[in-house]
Amino acid sequence: MSMLLSIITSLFFSPQSWAAQLSNVVIDNESVTIEFDDVVNQASSFYLANPNRIVVDVSGANMGKIGSKDGALGALRVGQYDPNTARIVLDLANPAILTRGGFSSDGRKLQLFFGSAATDQFFGALKQSRMNFIPPFNFRADKPKKYEVSAPILPADSKGKLPKIYGPNDTSLPLVVIDAGHGGHDPGAISKFGGGHKEKNVTLAIAKAIRDELISTGRVRVALTRDDDSFIVLQDRYGIARKMDADLFISVHADAAGNESASGATVYTLSEVASDREAQRLAARENKSDIISGLNLGGADSSVSSILIDLTQRETMNVSADFARIFLREAGPNVPLRSNSHRFASFVVLKSPDVPSILLETGYLTNDKDVAFLTSAAGKKAIATSMADAVRAHFARRIAAK
Repeated sequence: MSMLLSIITSLFFSPQSWAAQLSNVVIDNESVTIEFDDVVNQASSFYLANPNRIVVDVSGANMGKIGSKDGALGALRVGQYDPNTARIVLDLANPAILTRGGFSSDGRKLQLFFGSAATDQFFGALKQSRMNFIPPFNFRADKPKKYEVSAPILPADSKGKLPKIYGPNDTSLPLVVIDAGHGGHDPGAISKFGGGHKEKNVTLAIAKAIRDELISTGRVRVALTRDDDSFIVLQDRYGIARKMDADLFISVHADAAGNESASGATVYTLSEVASDREAQRLAARENKSDIISGLNLGGADSSVSSILIDLTQRETMNVSADFARIFLREAGPNVPLRSNSHRFASFVVLKSPDVPSILLETGYLTNDKDVAFLTSAAGKKAIATSMADAVRAHFARRIAAK
């Protein structure tokens, strides 16, 4: 009996003995793309000086057959830090900082974006904590232990509480959940203009401005996924909106680009291809027991549940796209917009199957005029007013259509 218990324990709780291989590394002028032949656990980055380097550790990976590579950013080397961690070191040709990054939807590609930095800005980055990058939930090498049923929606110190709802005490009014991107140890993009504004602070200030403007209308209730400098994983951000039965989800971000002339706001909604894949994953993950828009999937087989989720999400995508167009119409005279300002992408925070969702890139922190606009009282007011007008028009149309 004790031997059997030992075997079971080792199967469920022993460290992982296998790892993915690095299969390719691509370096261009502003990014490094690291590809794997299988899923990994996570990655983290930090800075070293003399010489100036950026180090990326990938947990659950081996170095594979990747050797040294050179690019515009500098020389890249790959080694094995420990049996379960591949280490990638980028020797910088000039001071640079990591502005943003993330895994692909299947967890097999990590793309990191860099921006040029002044020497003092690079040395300031040396003092920062590691920046962490986590693959999508279903594409991590280490799956949750068998006894784990769910993860808390909020960080542990929140004791699982959902955010405060602002506005009228009338549950018949629509609920809008606003998500300020990044936070905590994840600063997002960092601007070299205006004293080094961090995306996490810019987005929080704009999210609060939108909240206040929406509350002033008296027509909606509002919640923020975060109202301080805290970190929330991507799935939990839209998970909060779903758990609160929100009617609209707005994720606020600020963009970055290697070209400093890039400017203007962009609105993203979920692409149809991403919807199909996410519907299948959701059906499997929820084990047919979730309730989507009032449809209990517990009695349906896998093919039927996938179809039901897909149909629900297609309708959600259409509503999201309609709202994006309304916002761009309202923002046009007041907020600088990028050309082709409504785009489609597979952002994780947009993948709620039953809550219409948009991701608003408010502008570029790599553009001095955008930075001045986004951090000014007038700029935040313009974005907030445009959003409030769009929300009012959106729900008026939804009510009229019933």
